[in-house]
Amino acid sequence: MLQSSRTLGATGAQAHGHTVELGRDVPLKLDCGIKLGPFTVAYQTYGRLNAQKSNAVLVCHALSGDQYVASTHPITGKPGWWHILVGPGRPLDPDRFFIICANVLGGCMGTTGPASINPETGKPCGLTFPVITIADMVRAQAMLLDHLGIPDLFCVIGGSMGGMQTLQWAAMYPERVYAAIPVACAARHSAQNIAFHEVGRQAIMADPEWRGGEYSLHGTTPRAGLAVARMAAHITYLSEAALRRKFGRKLQNRSAFTYGFDADFEVESYLRHQGITFVERFDANSYLYITRAMDYFDMSADQRGGLAKVFHDTKVRFCLVSFTSDWLFTTSEMREIVHALNAVAADVSFVEIETDKGHDAFLLDEPELHATLSGFLNAAADRRGISPATAVREASR
Repeated sequence: MLQSSRTLGATGAQAHGHTVELGRDVPLKLDCGIKLGPFTVAYQTYGRLNAQKSNAVLVCHALSGDQYVASTHPITGKPGWWHILVGPGRPLDPDRFFIICANVLGGCMGTTGPASINPETGKPCGLTFPVITIADMVRAQAMLLDHLGIPDLFCVIGGSMGGMQTLQWAAMYPERVYAAIPVACAARHSAQNIAFHEVGRQAIMADPEWRGGEYSLHGTTPRAGLAVARMAAHITYLSEAALRRKFGRKLQNRSAFTYGFDADFEVESYLRHQGITFVERFDANSYLYITRAMDYFDMSADQRGGLAKVFHDTKVRFCLVSFTSDWLFTTSEMREIVHALNAVAADVSFVEIETDKGHDAFLLDEPELHATLSGFLNAAADRRGISPATAVREASR
């Protein structure tokens, strides 16, 4: 059994944190050919599953996210990464929906990954952990739903890598998904994005403290390499307009250049802060594995009929969202998915939101995003007969 070397911390008052062992009787067969089991999945839930088991919503997190979607993070002390969308009176209302968010396979917040202990050696797996894919992450989530006794999902939703998982869910388990909301993602990872990921991985592996992935055995961590990887990635999450608006060429706590290599500019200080804080909550090897999973993502790679073939005869209701200033996952890439869904007469709606916030817009306060999600979710929930949150509140009094 692979055991997580990190335990769950405290959660928000309305959340329930859990870990569960899966794959003991029937291991998870990974795309690389290895059978994994048993393994641990750490997850959070919000709200209650109704008697019909028809109100379950799976929220899929992005590369740097975790299961703390709407709970105080146990390491950083910050609010959940999507707390603006998950909560009473918000689009994902726990008074109406039973919301589940699991740390992905390969992660570092309780789910089995490269930092987990291999019982055969008593040491962290490191690079002996098998390479995983987005499809493997989704298979693990499906096993979690089986464990919870949830036959199907009302909705699966996520942005960025979470959007990839959402698409994979709709493709692999269409009979288990009523509605899907992929946000700011693509049907395959682009060459440009693979290139940025490779820069980050090489930064980590070039750090002398990486020690061939066995840094924990030496009581250290490749802090500098992981921080640089995060800094490079974070640039891609922002737009040029957002960087100009937030920072421009403003100096950091000084009135003139130092003519040295300290952080003269505010943007430099900001990126360094992003790198330092990321190191405190994320495992370097997990970063290697998860970015590689994203690189391998290509939904139509094995389909002669192209992307449309993936969604042939689907009954899933789709709502896709992109952002005008997102150059990491562009609107044209999202439109490719829409066109494929239209080609098979799928039930699909698409919204492109005007914003200068870049890829990170899906995590920020974007009123049009909130309105779009609320409208789609409420209409779909009404069609499925899920009681409104107001009715649930009245019934619980």
